[in-house]
Amino acid sequence: MKKPNYKDLSLAELVAKRSELKQKYMDLRFQFVVGHVENPMLKRSMRREIAALNTFIRQKELAGVSAE
Repeated sequence: MKKPNYKDLSLAELVAKRSELKQKYMDLRFQFVVGHVENPMLKRSMRREIAALNTFIRQKELAGVSAE
C-alpha cells in the first residue's frame, strides 16, 4: 500500500481527512469487538495514518496557517 502524501493538503483538508479516518477507525474497532475483521493489521496502519495527520495538522498550526 502506497503511503499517502499529506504535505500538499490545506489545513482544512487535513482536518476533514482526520475526522473521516477517525470515524472509519471507530467502525473498525466495533468490527473487532464483533469479530468480523479480514485484515487485523488495518487497525494499526489506520492508527498510524491518523497520527501522521495529527503531526501535519500541528505543523501547519505552528506555521500560522489558518483553517480557512
